[in-house]
Amino acid sequence: MPKAVTFGEIMLRLSPPGFERLLQSPLLQATFGGGEANVAVSLAQFGLESWHVTRLPPHALGDAVIRALRAEGVRTDAILRGGTRLGVYFTEMGASQRPSTVIYDRADSAIADLAPGQVDWPRVFGGAHWFHVTGITPALGSRAAECTQEAISAARAARLRISIDLNFRRKLWTEAQAQSVMRPLVRDVDLVIANEEDLQACLGVRVPGADVTSGALDLEGYRSAARTVASEFGVRMVAITLRESRSASDNGWSAVLWDQPSKVFHRSQHFEVRLVDRIGGGDSFAAGLIYGLLTERPTDAALRFGVAASALKQTIPGDFNRVSIEEVDRLAGGDASGRVQR
Repeated sequence: MPKAVTFGEIMLRLSPPGFERLLQSPLLQATFGGGEANVAVSLAQFGLESWHVTRLPPHALGDAVIRALRAEGVRTDAILRGGTRLGVYFTEMGASQRPSTVIYDRADSAIADLAPGQVDWPRVFGGAHWFHVTGITPALGSRAAECTQEAISAARAARLRISIDLNFRRKLWTEAQAQSVMRPLVRDVDLVIANEEDLQACLGVRVPGADVTSGALDLEGYRSAARTVASEFGVRMVAITLRESRSASDNGWSAVLWDQPSKVFHRSQHFEVRLVDRIGGGDSFAAGLIYGLLTERPTDAALRFGVAASALKQTIPGDFNRVSIEEVDRLAGGDASGRVQR
């Protein structure tokens, strides 16, 4: 069973029921989520030995996070306790022409105060095969950025395969700040995962012909951008998710991948998704792709698995993707009918 490790912040998620506006009724549903933790949960669901590394406050909320991760099969042995705050985010599900919205309340959270040297990375990476991070954690502050670089360097020294999902968050930092941190980080990874906005904001690489508001797709532009990232930063693979945002309820969903060693540009299958909850969609794609590559599926099959896993996630409320390998393989194999399985 391959071992994968993720590192980053997990937060308390507070959401109104269904498609209500925030505090429309005096009720908020409490769950947990965070980019890297979402990947860890998916990998655990797929049967990998999945570890998540973070820092949580030593009180009841931190305890609840650990219980939630363990319930999903994630190893929590390397989670540190300290600080006083668990980050919080409020999310309101959009519908039709009303977009979803997110409000962050995560300043001075426990992981933002984590210092380099506090995680015993050689021990954590013992027997591991893959390490995954995102651009969200280094956006939390200079200390978090230093810890991310320390983790990537330790993973490289341990000869792990490393992936990074750029995940630009405009509410956390500017494009200039992101590029000053992310461009050096990317030079040490094997796989970059992004969308067109991430590439521009974090790396300064534009996708010719792309329009994030209209969802227009120019595949040659994505091929050009992916090749630029691979050649400029020395990355082996660049995966780009393609979201055609027709409304807050209906999206087209697919992905492409540039494989630098073989110089092959892969295009996945395409899904029309009726959204239930798009949060965590990119994380479930990353996890599916990582799983496919770790288990030595052909690159095009790994890409199809990732896209299918993500399409399924976007029909499930909450951050976590609770689907099995069999369900993903069925969809990746072409069974998108949605008929009742009896």
